[in-house]
Amino acid sequence: MRDMLCCGAGASSDHRRSTGKMAAPILSAALYGIRTGRAFGTAAALCKRAAPLGPMPNEDIDVSNLEALEKYRSFTRYFKVAEKESKKTPWWQTYRKLVTPEQDEEAKIDIGLPYYRPPRAKQLKERKEILKQNRQSMEMERASRLRTLVIPLDEVKAEWEKTSGQLHKQRVAEHYGIYRNMFDEATFVPSVVLRVEYNLDDEHVMPVYHGNFVTPTEASSPPEVIYEADEGSLWTLLLTNLDGHLRDADSEYIHWLVTNIPGNNIDLGKEICHYFPPFPAKGTGYHRFVFLLFKQDRPIDFTEDVRPTPCHSLKMRTFKTFDFYKKHQNDMTPAGLAFFQCQWDDSVTHVFHNHLNMKEPVFEFVRPPVYHPPQKKFPHLQPLRYLDRYRDSHEPTYGIY
Repeated sequence: MRDMLCCGAGASSDHRRSTGKMAAPILSAALYGIRTGRAFGTAAALCKRAAPLGPMPNEDIDVSNLEALEKYRSFTRYFKVAEKESKKTPWWQTYRKLVTPEQDEEAKIDIGLPYYRPPRAKQLKERKEILKQNRQSMEMERASRLRTLVIPLDEVKAEWEKTSGQLHKQRVAEHYGIYRNMFDEATFVPSVVLRVEYNLDDEHVMPVYHGNFVTPTEASSPPEVIYEADEGSLWTLLLTNLDGHLRDADSEYIHWLVTNIPGNNIDLGKEICHYFPPFPAKGTGYHRFVFLLFKQDRPIDFTEDVRPTPCHSLKMRTFKTFDFYKKHQNDMTPAGLAFFQCQWDDSVTHVFHNHLNMKEPVFEFVRPPVYHPPQKKFPHLQPLRYLDRYRDSHEPTYGIY
């Protein structure tokens, strides 16, 4: 600074005048820093980052000597180490934990039948053996080359249902909130394969899987339910609507309940509540209709749950699966699961008028008014239509001016 001012003093008047203009801001900034007690070094010190709360990744690696590090030599070894490290819980907050609410998986109570999952290593070993045999098969190679190879899809599906299919169904049910709304966060693995089909005509059927769409017209009559059962076993079949109650959001409507079923013969079971077709009200979106299969340990007396026949009262069909299971949990266990989604169609009007003897309720989503921030007197960089938000009339500004 002193050198700069000295150079300015020995120069010409014009040069001295311009140098003085340049030096004045620098001098004033230095004097201002002295007066306020905050120098440039102090400001830099205030911007220093705080120390991390834990060790940072790769902090223990000596960057100056990378050749001394152990080499992986193969992608497989690297992948194994990366998988092992990814399963460790870091001390920092991850994006997944930030956007996903914390759910304690161990806190969930498993109320289903015992489920045995073979070790993953054993499954992979068996698959490798099968792939090795298929590669060595000349007949399969020739059929694949000539595009005549036929894959037995029924056998593939049966194998999937016995192995990983049960866990996949459980994951889908958790995604749709089935366990959360029926058993208050309890869960189970649907170990019994439950097949439900609605007969449309002599040749066509509408199956129920795990979340597919079925119209009320297609589900107007009782379906055909098939499952494998040992001789002498007893079962209970339930069909309930989780989203259809018109007065209480936490309650359900029971559509079908058959108890003390010997084996897999539904016709020989005790029908506690006869089948009632779906009636999702207009404007309420998709409803979840759940088929739930319970395995009984012994014959159960369901006298308290009996509904009259016919039962066309919504009050008498009000139901809660959680209370029903809690009352009989010592004598039966959930074993099978299937559900579909259903939306209003013309047949729902017929159900309300002719079966329930009531006017059909129609719902509509009332959108909240559009929010506009307070009007600015000088809306900088706003289009001309900005004024239309605050005009009393509906006449647009666009095209007038």
